[in-house]
Amino acid sequence: MSDEAIIKRLKVIVKEYGGQLGLAGAIGVDQGFISKVINQKQDISYYLIRKLCFQLKYSPEWLILGTGEKKIDKPESAKLITEIQMMRTEVDILHARMRAYEIEIKELRDQLQLDKKAG
Repeated sequence: MSDEAIIKRLKVIVKEYGGQLGLAGAIGVDQGFISKVINQKQDISYYLIRKLCFQLKYSPEWLILGTGEKKIDKPESAKLITEIQMMRTEVDILHARMRAYEIEIKELRDQLQLDKKAG
């Protein structure tokens, strides 16, 4: 998922709602939040994607991947968003584990260096 591609589609949605303020009002968020996302000062959140898909009926496939119909009313959209959230959580867990392993490896390397110097 490319953030730049999603931002491009978000800009299309902003235009359809007459600007950032109009979109913000339609989904119940602050206009500054929309601005920060568009200007890449804040990451695209699944909170925003979920609001665009559930409240405004944009297709998650279109919004995230750029494929398929722009707007739909199908229940599988909710399933896709849930699956994406679960996968994102799994990725976050894996990143945390990788960071822990990196720290452990560094500590082991440091200890090995100390052992070589002492021995």
